[in-house]
Amino acid sequence: MEIQDPLVKALHVKVSGCPNGCGRHHLASIGFQGAAVKGDQGHQVPAYEVYVGGHYEDGDFRYGQRVVQKVPSKRVPEATRRILALYQEQRQQDEPFHIFVDRVGLKAFEKVLANLRGATPMADNLDLYQDWERMDIYKLERGEGECAV
Repeated sequence: MEIQDPLVKALHVKVSGCPNGCGRHHLASIGFQGAAVKGDQGHQVPAYEVYVGGHYEDGDFRYGQRVVQKVPSKRVPEATRRILALYQEQRQQDEPFHIFVDRVGLKAFEKVLANLRGATPMADNLDLYQDWERMDIYKLERGEGECAV
């Protein structure tokens, strides 16, 4: 994305597959936390929960709010573009993103992301059922690790 807008350039976008918050997605202006959604024929689709409005600068600290829809991972770039477009089109002059989120509310984000959620049939979009840079069908696997302690 070629971003020139200084208010957009100031945003923090954080992505993590860890549900424990290791990537600090919950503090980001726009955060994505790894998840999965049900797909076709019992298969799963790699996805992300979306958080908006986190902030951790200038002595102001707040967690982002979770948008209801989970977005399949292959649709996250489009989700990001839509969130940024909403901000650029509807913000007030010099309005920081976290203040914008409070003003417009989560419903505005849910509306712009609504048709990105969910999974189409596998025959129509096999790519959606594969994780980034993978050829096999996605399967959520949990393992042991220091985060699981």
